[in-house]
Amino acid sequence: MDLMTEEPQVPKSGADVAAAMAASGALDDIFAQIDAGEFDLTGAEGFIPGLVKAALERGLQAELTGHLGYEKGAPEAPLFDNSRNGSTSKTVSTSVGDIELSTPRDRDGSFIPRLVPKGSRRLGGLDDMIVSLYAGGMTIADIEHHLATTLGTELSRETISKITDEVLEEVLAWQRRPLEALYPVIYLDALVVKVRDGGHVINKAAHIAVGVDMDGIKHVLGIWIQTHEGAKFWAGVCADLANRGIHDVLIVCCDGLTGLPEAIEATWKSATVQTCVVHLIRASMRFVNYKDRKAVAKALKPIYTAADADAARAEFDAFKASELGSKYPHAIATWESAWERFIPFLAFPPMLRRVIYTTNSIESLNYQMRKIIKNRGQFPNDLAVIKLLWLSICNIEDKRARQRAKDRNKPPGERKAPGRLVEGQVVTNWKQALEQLALTYPDRINPHLT
Repeated sequence: MDLMTEEPQVPKSGADVAAAMAASGALDDIFAQIDAGEFDLTGAEGFIPGLVKAALERGLQAELTGHLGYEKGAPEAPLFDNSRNGSTSKTVSTSVGDIELSTPRDRDGSFIPRLVPKGSRRLGGLDDMIVSLYAGGMTIADIEHHLATTLGTELSRETISKITDEVLEEVLAWQRRPLEALYPVIYLDALVVKVRDGGHVINKAAHIAVGVDMDGIKHVLGIWIQTHEGAKFWAGVCADLANRGIHDVLIVCCDGLTGLPEAIEATWKSATVQTCVVHLIRASMRFVNYKDRKAVAKALKPIYTAADADAARAEFDAFKASELGSKYPHAIATWESAWERFIPFLAFPPMLRRVIYTTNSIESLNYQMRKIIKNRGQFPNDLAVIKLLWLSICNIEDKRARQRAKDRNKPPGERKAPGRLVEGQVVTNWKQALEQLALTYPDRINPHLT
């Protein structure tokens, strides 16, 4: 074979090597000993930690040999200025438990190991494991207990907390990253978290913004924590988004957040603030008896499906004058107070209405976030909230991506992996919606079309 045309070999994964060894019978003796109960696979004295220890110590010896320039016991050793000088013992925490390593030394102290760096006490993806457990909703105390009982690794809560804090720079970089010049649609919603403030624990709102870009792809734009909603807070949020590059927004869909419409209109003068119709329906149903809910829902539907604002007003007046309207004045008051922020919805064509009808996409995200933070009694500060929510979003999307990768080779009918939750999700029928946006806002959309 011509060596010039030989394709480079792809490095084998550890799993491939293990499978090949098992298939060849090279592991039969080990399997037989395991079956006979002669040793454990895991635990402090287990086979796997022992194998990791042997591999690490062998690697360290190889590094020292490369540093010195000769093999241990080589006859030419006296010709070299530097030489081996015994070893030191240290315990490192790994993803398979605590391991006591014998680290070799050289005579002049110039050897700097890379496999197990000096001062390092955690190896083998343990940090990543801790961050993943934290992102999945486990508390610091839970992680401490989990590592001790499953891996035999003793790490203090302070150490675990420091490991999770190492992602803060990445979180802040994400929170400050540049954004697109135009987001046709932005959704805003919030969830309540408990945060320590001085000597007290108070409820705060974690506001999450999701923007739809020109390609119809959703992106989490940022997370903001606030005790009380108001014009000042929302002015800061809008200023943050504008400073990061957003020059225009067509529609902002939200749940009647106090002070938000004014802040949006001050930042992006031509933006339309749209009350989430689903939120509006839920709010009007708050005090409706269970037996009347179907009837009220049916009576409300002609209002938000009307052809225009005038037709919607006529349907609302009819509901107001009906027996159900008289029975539930709160529902009437809810629609009347939100009317001016509801009717912009009616000016849009059907496909665009479907896009801005609800903030369900961000609500689905918040539902997953609530499951994760339910174990948290409280957070020490606002930044800790942002850190956990950001990690959780990344963790959820990573899990779903892995599930989709497993389903990739299956027939379409057998694929059960969920799609993206929010980040990277494509809006259904976006091209048709974008076409309608271009007809509705030609001067603002067309310059951004490629």
